[in-house]
Amino acid sequence: MTTTPDNASRPPVVDLATWAAAREKLLVREKAHTREGDAIAAARRRLPMVELDGTVEVTGADGPVPFLDLFQGRDELVVYQHMWHDHAPHQGQCEGCTTTAWHMKDAVYLNARGVSYAVLTAGAWDEVAPYVEFMGYTQPWYSLRGVEPRIGGGMGHIDCFLRDGDRVFLTYSTTGRGNEPVNGSLALLDMTPHGRGEAWQDTPEGYPPGRDACWYWRSDADGNATWGGTSRPVPQWTRPGATPVETLGRHGDCH
Repeated sequence: MTTTPDNASRPPVVDLATWAAAREKLLVREKAHTREGDAIAAARRRLPMVELDGTVEVTGADGPVPFLDLFQGRDELVVYQHMWHDHAPHQGQCEGCTTTAWHMKDAVYLNARGVSYAVLTAGAWDEVAPYVEFMGYTQPWYSLRGVEPRIGGGMGHIDCFLRDGDRVFLTYSTTGRGNEPVNGSLALLDMTPHGRGEAWQDTPEGYPPGRDACWYWRSDADGNATWGGTSRPVPQWTRPGATPVETLGRHGDCH
C-alpha cells in the first residue's frame, strides 16, 4: 500500500512489508560494499613499507622523546597529523582536524589490540600545550617543530607505523575523505534521511537543499551553524571558559 507524502517528490510512504523488501535489496549492495572494503584492507596490509629513523625526537608533555617512544612498547602505532596555524587563537585552528581529534578521545580498544595512538602537529609545543588543555584532549600530543624530514605524511594525514625492535616503518597514510573512518558522526549522518546536508550529495527532490561542505562544523554561542568571525568549532563550546570571540583570528578551511 502506497500513500502520497506531503511532498510528492520525496520517496513514497509504504507499508512495512514493502519497506522491508526495498531494504533487503539495498542490503545486497551494502554487503558487496563491505566485502570490497575487506579486500581493500587486505591489499593495504600488503603495501610495501618505508623505514624511518625512530630516534628522531618529538616534543610532548614530558619534553623531547624519541619517536620510538610513541609506540609505548606496542608494535603498532596510529598517528593523526593535526594542522597548525601559528599564533592563531584556539577558535582559529583547523576545523577538519578538530573533528578527527575530537572523535578519537579514547584509544582503549586500539590499545587492547596492541596499537598505540598519538597526535602529531607542526605547532610549537608552548602553543600546542594550552590548546590541548583547553580542548580537554586525552590522547598524547607531540610537536614536530624542527623535525626534518617530516615523519609520515603531511598535516591532516592519518599514518600507520610498525615497530620491529628498534626499527620503525611507515606502512600506510591517508588524508581527505580517507580520514572519515575516524569520524563516526559522518557515518551515522550518512544513514539519516537528510544525510550530511551538504550540496554535493545525491538527495531526493523535495528534501532540504544542501549547504557548503562541513557547514555545521562551526557554530556561534547559541548553537547556530556559522563560519562567521565569532564562531568556534562546535566542541569548543563545551569547554570551560569558552566565550564568544571578537575575531576568528583566521578564516578556517574545511579539510
